[in-house]
Amino acid sequence: MLIDLIRIPIKVQPNAVKNQVVGLSNGAWRIKIAAPPDKGKANKELVEFLSEVLGLRKDQVTIVKGHTSHNKLVSVGGLTQAEVEVRLSKKK
Repeated sequence: MLIDLIRIPIKVQPNAVKNQVVGLSNGAWRIKIAAPPDKGKANKELVEFLSEVLGLRKDQVTIVKGHTSHNKLVSVGGLTQAEVEVRLSKKK
């Protein structure tokens, strides 16, 4: 069965002490990332962190909107919306 790509709204806080899923707030997942927002470092680390948390390959997680913003839209392949929410909730 082929699962379509889903979109996840995320609000990122760079320069955090550690990478961490904070929770769901106003319809977006709040995620702290340890990397600085410099030359795409925080974006790269966000993709790596999400792929690890969701149990996916890095190429299955893509930032589709908000590359230079705290508010991002991330595309995820291989999971349903419900599976993503369960896995992110377990990391809070």
